[in-house]
Amino acid sequence: MESYYIVVFITGILVAFVLMVLIATDRNFFKEEIPPDVDQPAKLRFYHRMYTLMEILAKILNHLGITEEHTLTRLIMDGLPACWDSQLSIKDLHFDGVPVRIYLPRKPSASKRRGVIFIHGGCGIFGSIRSYERICRYIARKSDSVVVSLGYHLAPEHKYPAQTLECLTATVHFLRTAETYGVDAARVIVCGDSVGGTFTASVCQELRHRTDIPKIRAQVLIYPFLQALSFNLPSHQKNAAIAFLSRERTVHFILKYLNKDCSLKEPILAGSHVPESTNLKYRKWINPDLIPDVFKLGYKPPLPTLFLPRVHEEVQELFEPWVSPLLAEDAVVCGLPDSCIVTCEHDVLRDEGLLYKKRLEDNNVHVTWHHVEKGFHGALGLFGYGIFSFPSSSTIMNHVVDFVICY
Repeated sequence: MESYYIVVFITGILVAFVLMVLIATDRNFFKEEIPPDVDQPAKLRFYHRMYTLMEILAKILNHLGITEEHTLTRLIMDGLPACWDSQLSIKDLHFDGVPVRIYLPRKPSASKRRGVIFIHGGCGIFGSIRSYERICRYIARKSDSVVVSLGYHLAPEHKYPAQTLECLTATVHFLRTAETYGVDAARVIVCGDSVGGTFTASVCQELRHRTDIPKIRAQVLIYPFLQALSFNLPSHQKNAAIAFLSRERTVHFILKYLNKDCSLKEPILAGSHVPESTNLKYRKWINPDLIPDVFKLGYKPPLPTLFLPRVHEEVQELFEPWVSPLLAEDAVVCGLPDSCIVTCEHDVLRDEGLLYKKRLEDNNVHVTWHHVEKGFHGALGLFGYGIFSFPSSSTIMNHVVDFVICY
């Protein structure tokens, strides 16, 4: 009898797969916008459609009670296992309870190496040490650095702000024990992409004035998420339906990460969660007028929206610097280390990187900025897969390595 159910289940999966392939050939089913000037548009369209179909399958499996919706996405994002690397010694450890993987160059060094703490993206819900294996290996090899990849526990099983706290805990542990791994504690860089960039910004803000541990030497923010007040900046409009991370998906994942009701998505997209007094307070930092004109082609100021106190009360976390590092006060920002910010043209989060760049520069923090014209959100995660990667994946990776080598 048990084998019967297995056969039925496998048959159901095969039927679902065939149906999804048929759907994939129907252009009217997909709403994505793939600009002609994005990196390899045909490949990106194919990947995005496969990602969309995976989301559909995950929802079906969740509805049938077979598995949680995010489980399949995590499995796919982990990617293929990487081969053995003769140049690196790789160890799995725990830093005060936080899983980490350390990549140590095997070649002897005449002096202590720099250290790179890498915090992966994935909306706080997806991603893992394994999914960023190729990226961390590449940084370790090319920059001759000791790289520590943080495997913070994911939402929704581990509720906010567990992710930020674990990143803080692991970073402090490494700064205190850096010499154990042959690292100069004065040359530690924190790096992250997407929400990993959020956590990187938060870690650097939290540790800026600590005198009991060495100072972080620099931070690297790769297309980071940095604010949740406005989803109507020029890049939100321009890339509203772009592949992988659309404007709607951005807010959906934020609500999932914070364990909030996803029915709040529409009023948040409209800006109804922000009181006028808060808009006025932060207008000096989050404002389309601060975006260079070259990035505002076709931008239309949004119509005034009605403030909804109920929605505001439900999402108080959005106004905390741990979720929106752009809201940190100048007294915090001025104490931040040298920074590298990577933005992509075809990314809803592009303008958040631009706004943070301006804030840092206004507070006399040295900023190295790289803008990838053909890049898109998630490009870095596809690095290291040969012909299945994108040129922009390598461009982003090499910008990061070049910056790391300078320190």
